[in-house]
Amino acid sequence: MNTSQYFLPIREYNTRRKFIFNLSKVAAATALLTTPLAGHAASFFKSREDVTVGQIIDKFISQIAGAPFPKTVDTLKSGSLDIKVTGIVTTMFATVEVIKQAIALNANFIIAHEPTFYNHADETGWLANDDVYQYKAKLLNDNNITVWRNHDYIHSLKPDGVGMGVLTQLNWAPYYRPDLGNVLVLPPTSLGALIDYLKNKLSINKVRYIGNPAQSCQKVLFLPGAAGGKRHITEAGKIKPDVLIVGEIQEWETAEYVRDAQAKGDNLSLVVLGHIASEEPGSEFMAGWLKQHFPAIKSVHVPANNSLSFR
Repeated sequence: MNTSQYFLPIREYNTRRKFIFNLSKVAAATALLTTPLAGHAASFFKSREDVTVGQIIDKFISQIAGAPFPKTVDTLKSGSLDIKVTGIVTTMFATVEVIKQAIALNANFIIAHEPTFYNHADETGWLANDDVYQYKAKLLNDNNITVWRNHDYIHSLKPDGVGMGVLTQLNWAPYYRPDLGNVLVLPPTSLGALIDYLKNKLSINKVRYIGNPAQSCQKVLFLPGAAGGKRHITEAGKIKPDVLIVGEIQEWETAEYVRDAQAKGDNLSLVVLGHIASEEPGSEFMAGWLKQHFPAIKSVHVPANNSLSFR
């Protein structure tokens, strides 16, 4: 989804919407991210504590300045705040496959980062007669599963939970400098080697890119998610990075800017990771947070994986 509301310009890195974190917290963050996926037996999840969905949500948002927000997309998409939690699945998208895995694990609470019903606000009136929507809604209802979207709140954590998850998975936290905000200064490497590293660490099959694989890259402008073309272009124009790494783009915006910049002679490359790949580690962070604050309730991260295949 569009992340421009929580990714601010570099000069405002220290506001509450910044996406990366103080290095003093990296070690603690890394410890929280150990969340192995368990087997799929229904007996795996056996809650040893009577905790409701509402209590878990309240605990999470209590750590965020200004919460609860008067306007947010972070609402229940199914179920109830009063349901006693048997187990929790965290994921990028509450897909039908993720829901089925939750059922197999006897988990009745799914915390998703992105929409469940195909639009930012999860409006469903326009889908009332759609059989795909009806199937998914019935699957959730018949199995008494609550889905809560955690988007605005996790991005408003200090530090941002999604940014923490991504940088930890990439082992890039040591290269973060607060005075540079969203810019990371890496050891010099080729664009080709950088792409291979990203694919390996984030489990990406293929990426789209613009640039010469032999180009040396050191200054990276890193904007996961969907910050938007204006954000990409404005910051790239000011910062002059060697490479702009983003989650997703509209092809007629950022890609065309980078193509023209290269034709002009600028040393600017582009790597498009994909939205899910660039933010999925945030759901792993969420599973770690749950283990810390509700250790008696089993929680696991189930990857949504890419909806698209490549040939």
